[in-house]
Parts: sequence; structure tokens; C-alpha cells
Amino acid sequence: QVQLVESGGGLVQPGGSLRLSCVASGFNLRGTGMSWYRQAPGKERELVAGISSSGGSTNYVDSVKGRFTISRDNAKNTVYLQMNSLKSEDTAVYYCYAVGWNYWGQGTQVTVSS
Repeated sequence: QVQLVESGGGLVQPGGSLRLSCVASGFNLRGTGMSWYRQAPGKERELVAGISSSGGSTNYVDSVKGRFTISRDNAKNTVYLQMNSLKSEDTAVYYCYAVGWNYWGQGTQVTVSS
């Protein structure tokens, strides 16, 4: 069965950190770019970060630059999103996306609140 499964979300205080993971099964992430998106209540889904198939190139939306880091471990078929200095406006459901396969994960909730 082909799927992407995110984990690592939760409730964190402002200024805290979380590390999201996205594990692929049923297909190989190697050779495809990967992205993290997020969707806050009442807002459209937005691209947060992307990484090339080799991991050599990354890009971020301006609002998370310097705070979030996307990375991948092709041997583990996994992509990560390290999120530091979290803010209340980072609260959203976070999704990973396999660009070349057009596959989405089910999402993981991140809530930043005191």
C-alpha cells in the first residue's frame, strides 16, 4: 500500500521546537523532491519547505526562514521538518508531499500555544 505517514506533531509553547517526520511506504522517495505544506483553519494550504531529491537544494517560505529546516534520509525513506522558535501563527496541520508521485500524507497537527 502506498502511503506517506507524518508524525511528531503536538502542542508546544511559543519558542519551543518540534521535529516532524514523514515516512514513505510502498514506494521509494529516492529520486523525487519532497515538500512540507501546512493549512491553518480558514486558510489555504501553503508550501512551507521543499527539498530536492538529493537533499542538496532546499527552499522555504519567508515566514519560516531561519527557524525551520527540511532534511531527508533516503536510506530510511524519510523526510523531516525541524521547527524551532515556534510561533502561534505556525499552528496548522502539516502535510508532506511527494512531488514526483503526487502523493500526500494524512497530516499531523501542530499547535503553538501557551
